[in-house]
Amino acid sequence: MPNGLIISNISNMYEVENIENKEIIKCIPRGKFKKDEITPVVGDTVVFEYQQDGTGIINLINDRINYIKRPKMSNITQMIFVISMKMPKPDLLLLDKQLTFAEYNKIKSVICLNKIDLEDENVINEIAQIYKNIGYKVIKTNAKTGEGVEEVRKCLENNITAFSGNSGVGKSTLINNIFKDILTSEGEVSSKNKRGKNTTTSIKLYKINDKSYIADTPGFSTFDIYEIESKDLAHYFIDLSEHIEKCEYVGCTHIKEEKCGIKEALEEGKICKQRYEAYCKLYNELKEKEQHKW
Repeated sequence: MPNGLIISNISNMYEVENIENKEIIKCIPRGKFKKDEITPVVGDTVVFEYQQDGTGIINLINDRINYIKRPKMSNITQMIFVISMKMPKPDLLLLDKQLTFAEYNKIKSVICLNKIDLEDENVINEIAQIYKNIGYKVIKTNAKTGEGVEEVRKCLENNITAFSGNSGVGKSTLINNIFKDILTSEGEVSSKNKRGKNTTTSIKLYKINDKSYIADTPGFSTFDIYEIESKDLAHYFIDLSEHIEKCEYVGCTHIKEEKCGIKEALEEGKICKQRYEAYCKLYNELKEKEQHKW
């Protein structure tokens, strides 16, 4: 039986791309998935079989690299976080939360600083340098003029990529600028982002080439990181995690304790103060959620 990639799902009807011949087959999942409380999602690689009428049946869901609950997707390899330099102003706490979410889910992150024409170059460079120093790729763009768009497009190679950005940051403009020469149905990518609240939305993978896809989604409405326990949060701040082994106490929260490797690194200028403060805020948010869990 052939292997395939689920590229869309509407009302339990899945479009599956045959990995060998690239044919797209409409498939339904076997009833056993419902019994086992497993649901195939866009991004899943599956084993399916052809039926006489040319449709298919999904028999097996292969192991997932990751699984995202909202929107329901799997095997995303990269997320591009679009941040506006102005109108709206950059929300760096949200960005730090998004990066934590990606690290937890083993997803590569790229930061796109958009609307660079609206902000002073020194301010833009200061933000860019914070995240470059950590090790993240940062791209400066002006989605309207196309500046930086080619660099974003190169990042998409050999990845299944999802874009994320708050309303007004220019995500839709950026995506359409990237794909206007690639996708034949340019309008499809932007239209889903502008639908009304009562209109059905769906997730679809658009193919760039044999190994590159972009996930067109209704958007990541929230970045819940409540699956992460507060005691583990520092492991997903990659600039903090390398200093954990220098903490004297097991179970160090890196907030109140003395002889804390992370706090010492902060004092020595090895960790950005803004990033550490974001960690503290998210830690307290998780801790409060845990205390009210029951």
